[in-house]
Amino acid sequence: MKIGVPIEIKNNENRVGMTPSGVFELTKRNHTVFVQKDAGFGSGFFNQDYIKAGATILDTIEDVYAAAEMIIKVKEPIEKEYTLIKSHHTVFTYFHFASSEALTKAMIKSKAVCIAYETVEAEDGSLPLLIPMSEVAGRMSIQQGAKYLEKPIKGRGILLGGVPGVPPAKVLVLGAGVVGYQAAKMAAGLGAYVIIMDINMKALRYVSDSMPNNVISEFSSEYNIRKHIKDADLIIGGVLIKGAKAPKLITKDMLKEMRPGTVIVDVAVDQGGCFETTRPTTHQEPTYIIDDVVHYSVANMPGAVPYTSTMALTNVTLPYVIKLANEGWEKACENNAPLGRGLNIVKGKIVYKEIAEAFDLEFEMA
Repeated sequence: MKIGVPIEIKNNENRVGMTPSGVFELTKRNHTVFVQKDAGFGSGFFNQDYIKAGATILDTIEDVYAAAEMIIKVKEPIEKEYTLIKSHHTVFTYFHFASSEALTKAMIKSKAVCIAYETVEAEDGSLPLLIPMSEVAGRMSIQQGAKYLEKPIKGRGILLGGVPGVPPAKVLVLGAGVVGYQAAKMAAGLGAYVIIMDINMKALRYVSDSMPNNVISEFSSEYNIRKHIKDADLIIGGVLIKGAKAPKLITKDMLKEMRPGTVIVDVAVDQGGCFETTRPTTHQEPTYIIDDVVHYSVANMPGAVPYTSTMALTNVTLPYVIKLANEGWEKACENNAPLGRGLNIVKGKIVYKEIAEAFDLEFEMA
C-alpha cells in the first residue's frame, strides 16, 4: 500500500504521524511510505532518518495526498486539507468529529474512509490510541495550570505545592479516567491538595486505593462541584464520552462563585469542552479570562512536547497501521473489532452514532 505522512499544519502542532522506526516497519513489509519534507522536524526526526528507514521524501502536502492511498496523521484535517482528501483515501488520525460540524460535512463530501484514533475501542472498553495522549495531556494540565496560577499571568499567585508553614493549592479534578488520574497523580506529586470527582465508583475506588493521602475522591454531582469551586485554585476538566460531545459540568454562572485568579484547564476541549465557557485556543495564545477566571483550553496540548508525544503515539498506532496496510481497510476492520469501532465516516456515510446525533445527521450501520 502507498502510505502518506504529511506535515501537521494546525497551529503550533509539532507532532508527526509516524516515527522513522514506524516507517521502517512498513517498508520492510514492502509498503511504500511518502513523507513530506521536514514533516518530522518539530519532533526531532529529520529527512535523512526517514530516508534511511526506506521512505520517499516529497516536497509538498499536495504531493503526499496525491501519491498516497492511506494518510497517517496526528490531528484532524483543517480547512486547507479538505479538498486534498479524495474518495480513494483512508485517513487514520484523531478526528474528534463531534466538536466540528464543518469537518464532519467536509469528510462526508470527500467520500473518504475516516478512521478515528479516539474511537478505536478494545474489548474492555478502553481506548488504546487515546490513552497515551490522554496521559500526556493529563500530566501537562497540571504543568500548565501551575504556571498560569502565577500572578504575572493573572493567576491567584499560588505555588501549587506550597512551602513549609504555607498550605498548598487546592486542585479539583473532574473525571477519574486517564486524564484525571494522571492530573491527580502529578498534582499530588507536587504537594497539592487534590479532590478528584467522577460518577464511576469503580474508578473512584481505584483512586482511593492507589493515590497518596493528599488525594481525596468524591462522587461527582452539581452540588458537590459547586461546593468545591468556591475555594479551588486550579480546576481540571477531564471528562470524556466516547465519540460524543463532553457534558458541560461547569456553567458560565459558576464562574462568579470562583475566586479571582482561579485557573481552569479544559482537557476535553477536543470534544467540545466540559466547561460552558470553553473555546479552543492555541499554544500561541493559550489563555483568555472570563469573570476573572483564567481559561486554558489548548486543543492540542501534547503538541507542545512533540518528541514524547510522537514516540508514545506511534507505539500504539503502528500495529493498527500495519493491519490496514496489509489487509486494506475493509478486511482489517472486519477482522479486528477494536479497529472496526474506529470507523466514523465511510464513503459519505456516518457510521458512528454519536457523531450523527451531535449534528442531527443520518446514521448508518457500518
